[in-house]
Amino acid sequence: MQAQTHPALTFLATCPTGMELLLADELTELGAVPGKTTVSGVHFSASLAVAYRACLWSRLANRIVLCLAREEHVETPEQLRAASATIDWRRHLLPGRTIAVGFNGRSDAIRHTGFGAQVVKDGVVDRLQADGQERPDVDTQQPDLVIYASLHRGRLTLGIDFSGESLHRRGYRRDVGHAPLKENLAAALLIRAGWPEMAKQGGALVDPLCGAGTLLIEGAMMASDRAPNLQRERFGFHGWANHDEESWRELKREAEARASIGRKRCRNRIYGFDRSPPALAAAKANAMRAGIPALIQLEGAGLGELRRPASLDDVTNGLILTNPPYGERLGELPELVGLYATLGERVKEAFPGWRLAVFTANPDLGHRLGMRAFKHYSLRNGPLSARLLLIDVPVWVPGATASDAAFETASKEVTTGIEKKRSEPMAPSLPVRSDGAQMFANRLEKNQRRLRKWLKRSGVSCYRLYDADMPEYALAIDVYGDYVHVQEYAAPRSVDAAQAQRRLHDALSVIPEVLDVDPVRIVIKRRERQSGRGQYQRQDSRGERFEVQEGSARLWINLRDYLDTGLFLDHRPVRRRLADMAAEKRFLNLFCYTATATVHAALGTAKSRGASESVSVDMSNTYLDWARDNFALNNLDSRRHRLVRDDCFRWLETATSQFDVIFLDPPTFSNSKKMTDNTLDVQRDHGRLVRLAMARLAPGGTLVFSNNQRRFVLDTDLADEFSVDNISANTFDPDFQRRPDMHHCFVIRHHEKS
Repeated sequence: MQAQTHPALTFLATCPTGMELLLADELTELGAVPGKTTVSGVHFSASLAVAYRACLWSRLANRIVLCLAREEHVETPEQLRAASATIDWRRHLLPGRTIAVGFNGRSDAIRHTGFGAQVVKDGVVDRLQADGQERPDVDTQQPDLVIYASLHRGRLTLGIDFSGESLHRRGYRRDVGHAPLKENLAAALLIRAGWPEMAKQGGALVDPLCGAGTLLIEGAMMASDRAPNLQRERFGFHGWANHDEESWRELKREAEARASIGRKRCRNRIYGFDRSPPALAAAKANAMRAGIPALIQLEGAGLGELRRPASLDDVTNGLILTNPPYGERLGELPELVGLYATLGERVKEAFPGWRLAVFTANPDLGHRLGMRAFKHYSLRNGPLSARLLLIDVPVWVPGATASDAAFETASKEVTTGIEKKRSEPMAPSLPVRSDGAQMFANRLEKNQRRLRKWLKRSGVSCYRLYDADMPEYALAIDVYGDYVHVQEYAAPRSVDAAQAQRRLHDALSVIPEVLDVDPVRIVIKRRERQSGRGQYQRQDSRGERFEVQEGSARLWINLRDYLDTGLFLDHRPVRRRLADMAAEKRFLNLFCYTATATVHAALGTAKSRGASESVSVDMSNTYLDWARDNFALNNLDSRRHRLVRDDCFRWLETATSQFDVIFLDPPTFSNSKKMTDNTLDVQRDHGRLVRLAMARLAPGGTLVFSNNQRRFVLDTDLADEFSVDNISANTFDPDFQRRPDMHHCFVIRHHEKS
């Protein structure tokens, strides 16, 4: 029995943004006649058999929709319901079948997709009941028929979703690993990179960061002529009243035969590498479910171990395609700058003459590859704008080095058909620094030499190495033992954002080598003007902390979760001074933060005992818990050293105790709701604060008042009321002497009675 023939029908194929032209070409190859291309879609006309073929064979589409009606000027729910009722749904829905409505779009009056779907469903039911057909049940999980509705700028498109579940879900991927590519996006990358043509010529495919293997599996299905949705049991058209089962069966038999022949004939070598055993296990399981496990070789290897497999020695026509991490979060950049550089170095050494295709949402990281892209394509990966960079990997020729202009020129003249012997020495794989990166590295090395003797003599392990010494590299770099904390000062609007990003990446590319630190132990944050207690708000929630030693004090540091780290490095000399002052005295720490100054005061020095008792006041439960952990780490008696949660203004106004040494270190500004007066401005309010603190200071006692407002000016009346000494110049160690306005520090005492 011959399959029925059908007249041309009108369809819409949807796809991710940026893939429309590729999809139009694919539909043409499948026998359709493309028409108007829209954002994320292609209209086309085709026979029913070609539409079935598109559902089975399209590697790029999300959905194939049979268009039933298009209406203009649809804005209100009433208009949407009426338009949905204009179609004779009896021709498409058999009695007793279930439906679901997939609605996308909006108008001023229709702002929720669920509401839009409900209104369309009501219009469908109205028409069916008017025509004497029973009301269909709604099944949102496994409906017999899915009605497609799209409303954009008053234009309504209604149709039947032939796909059912989105076509990008091939069914092979269950263990997706981290941040997976959708299958049709992976297919688009392969097509843009030229893989279908390479595959026909016997080329090889390598993904050095393969994750769950989506790129490899899609590439293997292309190479073996396997329909991407061959294993799908049910499509949306199966519940359609006019479905032609015989035509469908014939198309599927043809696809199964092609897949069988293609798998036997496929000689392409496809390799995936990843250092994660769970990712490789997921890739292996996915390949098995996709029906092409024998076509893909998987190996456990980190990027630094990337090599050309021996079986690819004779391959001169190959593609390295990968989707490395993008660094969506600032804190991920230290590792990623090195990762992209390593990728470029290893590919140049192991795969000369091949094509490298890198998909990234961070084009500047692409520059770290050390090779120039000859072409790039803009696509989207979910909500992210991304680019596919295409690079012809240069071939080294004797007498040229990786940094020579001759190397680049010579490599352009060498075709991919030239075979290199493995015994021939390769070009040295040395990272080439930009001029700016080299200057930055030189400055770091200079600062290291300048501080070396002081660090050895003092035993300091947490210090500032660099603080915007070069204005174009606006960073503060602090060393915490084996860790490095990098703070990027927000660039002014006059500085080009892309240029600032490149400079940041330049810096991150040299810090690991110059400071001999693992990129995993480099933490980066962006430092901007804070409002209220912004500097104390949680930035992350990893809970990673480690212990450092400062003098006799052991302190907990957390580099990731908050803007500040738990230890203000510029106050190191102040803490030493307080430890001397507080010997066997009563100590008060106001705005104590993590109470590092109290720890020093309580421990004392090698020459003197610690404070006899102390009180530390702060409003933050988080930082008082941190302070409590610091106390426990140093075995401080909580009965003698108390932590109090309170507004410092309120506490001072109600306290009756007196103290011999008081440390007052308020923030520059705060608008915490926990404060009695709602806001604190240190310039405006310091007079009141100092006077309240002095009321708690015992005769002969000392108040150390410090703050970090760069342009701070002390209230002149305070000098009349008290004895005031500005000791700021004496409170900076060598690592902070370049920034004498980093903080201001005053010693304040009561006037001696005559």
